[in-house]
Amino acid sequence: MVQRRYLPNTEQDRKDMLESIGVNDIMELFETVPEDVRINEKMDLPDQLSEYELVKYFNELANKNTNSSQVPFFLGAGTYDHHIPNLVHHITSRQEFLTAYVPYQPEVSQGELQAMFEWQTMICELTGMEVTNSGMYDGFNAVAEAANLAKGSNKKGTKVLVSGAVHPQAIENLDTYGYTRDYEVEVIDTKADVTDLDDLKSKLDPKETVAVVVQYPNFFGSIEDIKAIADLVHETKAELIVSSNPLALGKLEAPGKLGADMVVGDVQPFGIPMSVGGPHAGYLAVKKSLTRKLPSRIIGHTYDSDGEEGFVMALSTREQHIRREKATSNYSSNQALFGLTSAITMSVLGKEGIQEVAQRNITNAHYLAKKVEEAGFELVNESPYFNEFSVKLNKDIAEVNSALLEKGYVGGYDASDAYGEENIYLLCATEKRTKEEMDEFVNALAEVAK
Repeated sequence: MVQRRYLPNTEQDRKDMLESIGVNDIMELFETVPEDVRINEKMDLPDQLSEYELVKYFNELANKNTNSSQVPFFLGAGTYDHHIPNLVHHITSRQEFLTAYVPYQPEVSQGELQAMFEWQTMICELTGMEVTNSGMYDGFNAVAEAANLAKGSNKKGTKVLVSGAVHPQAIENLDTYGYTRDYEVEVIDTKADVTDLDDLKSKLDPKETVAVVVQYPNFFGSIEDIKAIADLVHETKAELIVSSNPLALGKLEAPGKLGADMVVGDVQPFGIPMSVGGPHAGYLAVKKSLTRKLPSRIIGHTYDSDGEEGFVMALSTREQHIRREKATSNYSSNQALFGLTSAITMSVLGKEGIQEVAQRNITNAHYLAKKVEEAGFELVNESPYFNEFSVKLNKDIAEVNSALLEKGYVGGYDASDAYGEENIYLLCATEKRTKEEMDEFVNALAEVAK
């Protein structure tokens, strides 16, 4: 047998292993596999490559993709093309942080634990909430876990209301979780580009509704009236869950100050690459009364018997290493690493930097919208918006995006199904977009979409 470069077992290793288990031929190990599903002929595999050749091969494959370092991105819809400071990767690559180890031993994990405590503090400051955990899988998962938390607090209720202006994938996630947790998900109508408050009021049931989920800014880019929604929701015993882009909270009022009971979201805008949609990390922040029902880890600040300051995993009796199958979560260190990444990004930017980046997003989106309108396209948004807005096109969006890609642009998202009308085009402009890029994009859009 030819020795394969990247397989460490030699022919002698294989003989020794077979001999130790009393088998003469490796095919004897597959006797339980039916003959008709086995590959009995020799597999026609190409010759092995050197390390250099292998890297070159995969680079050639990767270069067939279009990425944000090559062309301007005007695509958002939950994953955004933001600048990542070089310092972020340098710090997260340190061996103290880049680990799969879960910090069960606080005496040897103070650095990681303190960093996660700082992340929790930043999330609470942005959201206006009292307590947060140290991370979820992503923003959509956080929405569903928040609904589960609400259901756990109101076991008699059977219904979760979700605005039609919430990201469609978050709604799908809610449906999946609801099926296993015995609650029904009902969608609230939208009025233009925001939640229809009259429809919300008509669907609220004091006995059955356990939670109401809205997004801020919402899927169409518009900013919901959270205070008005909170007032309606709190006329019942339901919890208000607000899914929020944390970068937008650099300029918008914190949902917690507007009446939210839980605030969730995805920290991808803070230092996490788009990576074709993931992996990312989510957050789930709540009012203090819900602390013991929170999933995932909570890092706490404490003092030891000598009065020395320290950080530990708090309220651990909720977690899988103690409660096993009855635990509130099974989250692990990979999300903590992404949470740390976002914490480092926020620290590098600072409070004023976050506000400045958020303002740049607002400014660029409104400049792009103005140019799009001047080019003769109809703007759908009637409410204020952050870094995304919706446009009505007269041509098929897939064809428009294909033509734009040929011209060197990644266009917007087809939000037609979510909006309930054909050819609704969701565009995004982050702080990375320049005036020249936006002007040239609008010219290209006018050429291919009219």
